[in-house]
Amino acid sequence: MGMGAFLLLYSVLIAVFAPSLLIRLTRRGNAPRLGVAAWTTAIASALASWVAGAALLAVELSHAIPASGAGIVGSCLRWLRGLAGDGVAVGVQIGLLASASAAAAVVGWRLVRGLITMRRRTHAHARDARLVARRVRGVDALVLDAGERAAYCVPGRPNVIIVTSSALEALGAHELDAVLAHERAHLNGHHPQLVAVLRVLAETLPRVALFSAGAAEVSRLLEMCADDAATRIHGRSALLAGLIALAGSGPAPAEAMGATSVAVLDRAGRLAAPLPAPDRGRARARLAAASVLLALVPALMAAAGVMWCPPVVL
Repeated sequence: MGMGAFLLLYSVLIAVFAPSLLIRLTRRGNAPRLGVAAWTTAIASALASWVAGAALLAVELSHAIPASGAGIVGSCLRWLRGLAGDGVAVGVQIGLLASASAAAAVVGWRLVRGLITMRRRTHAHARDARLVARRVRGVDALVLDAGERAAYCVPGRPNVIIVTSSALEALGAHELDAVLAHERAHLNGHHPQLVAVLRVLAETLPRVALFSAGAAEVSRLLEMCADDAATRIHGRSALLAGLIALAGSGPAPAEAMGATSVAVLDRAGRLAAPLPAPDRGRARARLAAASVLLALVPALMAAAGVMWCPPVVL
């Protein structure tokens, strides 16, 4: 079995076993930014291993088939002779290459189509919000008259932060500033775009736990990242009070990231009782090691495969 097949096997192992490990490492939100890095590294590692494995299989097959003859007939003869001489190995490689290539094409097409659709929806939502919402002096957001208490952001041209009139009535000045800082952190960090990519990927491959769990966990961790950004400016108590005031108001629109749409209880507990610095340090060390390992193993395997492959003789 060549390195290409090993890379495809590695991508399967990451997809199967990485989610449970990463959930254990990130469930308490001790280091949310590194948690996001670990999840996205695992997802990128699995996809890159998939693509690199298919590419290396193609190169390995070009050497497995005897190089004689020319044209279409010669290629067919070389392929048949390869099957006759080492039928099992070459047959397995051909099957793996065909499966990986077909799956990559389908996933790539669905991912591009889903992202285009998602982008169209978010931009339309932002445009509609600018038309129906209003400006209020002293509020660094658009105010939408609605009975539900909500605050959320929508990427667009330009980006939009929405706060409902009911939320304005429920929030004090410091709480409102903290909640709006939370939403600005989402936009400044391009969190909605990352979440959109992961959600479309999860919808494309819903049975793959790495993608479905990854989309949910990264969304939760990004909310914690935005919480941390807001608390650095306005303090924990103001943001915690703001989350409590807005809790139970229902989910934000599908195209948006809302302040109280994801893991409100986990985030409230984290804000109310932050872990000691040594615990956070240990969590950072574990997540950093996991990210490095997830990125390094496929890179080394791909490099070894390229080095071991003899040059193609034309």
